[in-house]
Amino acid sequence: YQRRVRGAIAPWMNLKDPPAQRAKELLERMNLDEKIAIVHGYDGTYSGTVKANDRLKIPALHLQDGPQGVANNVKLVTAWPSALTVVATWDKDLVNQYGTAMGKEQRIKGSNVMLGPMINIARVPFGGRNFESYGEDPFLAATLVKYSITGIQSQGVIGCAKHFVDNNQEYHRYNVSANVDERTQYEIYFPAFKAAVDAGVGSIMCSYNRVNDIYACENNETLNVGLKQRMGFQGWVMSDWGATHSSAKAANAGLDQQMPDDSFFGVPLVQAIANGELSKARLDDMVLRILTPMFAVGLFDNPQTGNLSVDARSTEHTLLARKLATISTALLKNDNNLLPINSSVTKIAVLGDDGHDNPTITGGGSGHVTAPYVVTPLDGIKNRAGSGVTVTYANSTDANKAAQLAKEADIAIVFVATSSTEGIDRNTLSLGATQDNFVKAVAAAQSNTVVVIHHPGAVTMPWLSSVRSVLAAWLPGQEDGNAIAAVLFGDSNPSAKLPLSFPTTDDTTPVSTPDQYPGINNEGFYSEELLVGYRWYDAKNQEPLFPFGHGLSYTTFDYSNLKITGSLSSGATVTFDLKNSGKMIGAEVTQLYIGFPASAGEPPKQLKGFSKVSLNPGQTQTVSISLTAAEGSIWDATNHRWQLVSGTFDVYVGSSSRDIRLKGAVSS
Repeated sequence: YQRRVRGAIAPWMNLKDPPAQRAKELLERMNLDEKIAIVHGYDGTYSGTVKANDRLKIPALHLQDGPQGVANNVKLVTAWPSALTVVATWDKDLVNQYGTAMGKEQRIKGSNVMLGPMINIARVPFGGRNFESYGEDPFLAATLVKYSITGIQSQGVIGCAKHFVDNNQEYHRYNVSANVDERTQYEIYFPAFKAAVDAGVGSIMCSYNRVNDIYACENNETLNVGLKQRMGFQGWVMSDWGATHSSAKAANAGLDQQMPDDSFFGVPLVQAIANGELSKARLDDMVLRILTPMFAVGLFDNPQTGNLSVDARSTEHTLLARKLATISTALLKNDNNLLPINSSVTKIAVLGDDGHDNPTITGGGSGHVTAPYVVTPLDGIKNRAGSGVTVTYANSTDANKAAQLAKEADIAIVFVATSSTEGIDRNTLSLGATQDNFVKAVAAAQSNTVVVIHHPGAVTMPWLSSVRSVLAAWLPGQEDGNAIAAVLFGDSNPSAKLPLSFPTTDDTTPVSTPDQYPGINNEGFYSEELLVGYRWYDAKNQEPLFPFGHGLSYTTFDYSNLKITGSLSSGATVTFDLKNSGKMIGAEVTQLYIGFPASAGEPPKQLKGFSKVSLNPGQTQTVSISLTAAEGSIWDATNHRWQLVSGTFDVYVGSSSRDIRLKGAVSS
């Protein structure tokens, strides 16, 4: 059970010892230079590099973007759907498969630290990186991120949850201060990171922005107090690239590793130790926090052989990419059951640049993956339709031509798109006048019009009332056309649900004042506090265009027989019957929301449970969802702890945050 290093028995290579013990054994044999060498980055071919230690046989760290596949223009990889796309499945197992597959490709490419998942809450609908996120709800994000991280790290790759914390906008991200009260921080912005910690994530990346006027990568309150003490994080905190602003100050505040260079954590850190600004004990803590996850995921015991030029793709991954893109497609509207396309349709018009000439499948920045190919919607629809169906196409250049093709067809499918990128927020939720007018022109010519949107987050739809069906296809990756064809023709029955709210206009959002977003003089105030996303729409009695949790099916589901036993303090169980009352096999994401006693000062209702159930036509299943004290607790900012609220809680069960089918109550 032991291995030798340079011919001698290496105590840290005793496989029987736990990772923390092995890390401690190794630390004891490292000199100061070797310790400093591991707490900063170097130039290299990966997004980030820490050089190997040949004397002690410490493997190099190869840190690589990104949160939805191997990025930075690396070729021969799978272009997966974006993270938000996959989150729209509300499917724990699929999120786990997604993480596992991404981790596998990272390892094949020689990476051992995957710079993801990205779990900042989608507070700002315009956020440039919302497509990488896990949506607007802390419970949904916290629930799903565990499965992603478990998958990633099962492949011998360390996950890196980012960006800690309050990196909720790209506008002025290097300087803006997110001014957040403690209760809001712990209830809205911390839970996904706490879930990542609980899942054993090896590393966490601190963000560019300031938090309450202190840079996130030298913020004692968030890093030492919040993350390490209260959440119990045992791994290491690395800086975002260039987000380190000091040496001893940052290290003492909780930063363990500077990326991507040594400008603050190289010679300056040695000097800080020499003059007493940084203790040797703190440096040892930094090193242990890095070494321990390296042992935990097997970097010492299972050396990597991959490199960036190896082909990481597989048939299995291609099929999974298609499955993820298919199941993440949300049916937002389907008047008179226009979809799925039925056998009487013999002529289909596919319209819009996004349908073939310029399909939008990914976002930009470190989350952008270079696709080996793209199946366009036109190709996917043609392949699925078969020889008995005529499929015509017109791009967005001539709306009149498109309208004529639509008129001549049995059904028109309009493809419209917008994207976003790291570094820049979207300046509008609109698809733009050109695309909106294009949809209106087609809809005027053909009553059977379907609109398929590719998008990084929420979009507005001024033409909504004039079309019969709308599909939200997000950023689906390389299998775009095959996925959308499967949904259009009913090979896959939609079951996706929106992980964020869709506003009616740019001005009707929870962050509609300049001091909230984008901030004034680089000061952004989270004055909406707990009213993020659907919580704001509910509290303000505002109608969103489409609510959080919304998503239709080609079948119908009946909810009945709600029963609630137990209490939150002792553990409560909520059961109800779900019946597929339609004619097609389908899955429903049943959602449980609770309303706190008025004294708690919480939003009207909050997601606290969900269960995805697949049923055959006519089949009924009893669904069970557990509630604990955690679901009924709020953050006590005076005593800095969670506190179960005393009283009676409303329980809401339904198909979306606005489609409540059953109501009950549970006591604390």
